[in-house]
Amino acid sequence: MAEEVLGGYKLLRHIVTGQTSQVWEVVEVNSMRHFAMKLLLPERARDPIHRNFLFHEAEVGRQIAHPNIIRIIKVDRSQANPHFVMEFFPSGSLKLRIMRKEHDFLREKGNDILKQAATALAFMNAKGWVHRDVKPDNILVASSGDVRIIDFAIAQRIPTGLSKFFWRKKKTQGTHSYMSPEQIRSQPLDGRSDVYSFGAMCYEMVTGRPPFRAASFHDLLTKHITEKPTSPQHYNPEVTKEFADLVLRMLAKKKEERPRDFHDVLMQLRNVRLFSPKKD
Repeated sequence: MAEEVLGGYKLLRHIVTGQTSQVWEVVEVNSMRHFAMKLLLPERARDPIHRNFLFHEAEVGRQIAHPNIIRIIKVDRSQANPHFVMEFFPSGSLKLRIMRKEHDFLREKGNDILKQAATALAFMNAKGWVHRDVKPDNILVASSGDVRIIDFAIAQRIPTGLSKFFWRKKKTQGTHSYMSPEQIRSQPLDGRSDVYSFGAMCYEMVTGRPPFRAASFHDLLTKHITEKPTSPQHYNPEVTKEFADLVLRMLAKKKEERPRDFHDVLMQLRNVRLFSPKKD
């Protein structure tokens, strides 16, 4: 598909392919400015379910313009090549940096990365949306430590007023290693569900592993609902007690026992170190 032009953008470089879509670095033919394009795979292009997810992701992104949220530029609803264009943010995901064991980078930039992500999620929740898929894969981190949150395909409106009482259970969606107990149970969600997922992401960032592991998806989801997570300090003694305690609070089974929102999380992040100072 390289060198092909779609909607006035030339496809330059393939970045990643997912289960239903792919992302390309593109250049706008008229201005020669670089952007990223997310388009459905050819075999998914006419599937109404996958089209809806793609357009939903673009629409949510357009509604929540924020410096730490990927900026959506243009949406194309064509039958053959549905796609949207977004800012080009040259970076790897936080997941990639964890997998590569970039310990020095995470030690130096970790607190700032988490504060930027929490600021963006506070804004998103305040706009009435729950992300529902907060995880290291969906946090892009440039080498400068600059952050963008991506992927709003399963973002959901926070129910208010009467909609809380007429809530209809829907199919459980999300990534198993990061889902809150109420998300697993398909209950009405507010920002505290994202706080739980953020806590699971923080846990993985400082330990290299998510808070729970299991042999099957069912067992993993059961652990989220019933099992108390081990302190991050168990897997990484360099994690401070203050940060470990904050992470465990975010991972509380009952949402009432978590920080009340991301503003609360931010206040606490400003006052804690993630890691103990290195000894000479």
